[in-house]
Amino acid sequence: MANKIPGPNRTQDPEQLLQRTLHEWGGEQDMWVFAYGSLIWRPEFQYLEQRHARVYGWHRALKMWSHLNRGTPECPGLVFGMFSGGSCRGMAFRIASQHVPEMMPRLWQREMATAEYEPRWLDCQTGQGSVKALAFTLPKDSPRHTGLLSEDDYRHIFAVAHGIYGSTLDYARTTYSALLEQGIHDRALERVLQYSAADAA
Repeated sequence: MANKIPGPNRTQDPEQLLQRTLHEWGGEQDMWVFAYGSLIWRPEFQYLEQRHARVYGWHRALKMWSHLNRGTPECPGLVFGMFSGGSCRGMAFRIASQHVPEMMPRLWQREMATAEYEPRWLDCQTGQGSVKALAFTLPKDSPRHTGLLSEDDYRHIFAVAHGIYGSTLDYARTTYSALLEQGIHDRALERVLQYSAADAA
């Protein structure tokens, strides 16, 4: 692999980030959450409404190392991150304000257990107007960011990376299928998945 595989970064306190995020939300209105990866097909929370949404200034990419869920420290896999630049189509979920106190700790355990993501409130454009939604972004200088990956890198990872929730390839394919079901055609992800075609044949 051309890129150095870093270990986890634990410099941020997940609980402090949770309290900051809840303070920024305010508690007076329903909360919106923007889903761009597995949250689309496995949200694990009750929601009142879902909308197709687009965020400008950020894009989805399969360029985040996974040492547990979709890989191991010895054989890291990949998960999606949301990086600056471009635009991203996904789903915005509206959670009732009274359910947020019980929902957020579970969501935080799933997405922010090691505080790798940077939670942000982003403007999401929907067919019913703009909403401010919580999104889990990844800085490009994060040690979990893979940087540029070659076709051979992806092919190798798809062939061997497997974590407690399954393989990187299954994760990427499931997300791609879920996006298509919502009418979202992610051409970048489609191109990356083509690198696995020879191994899958």
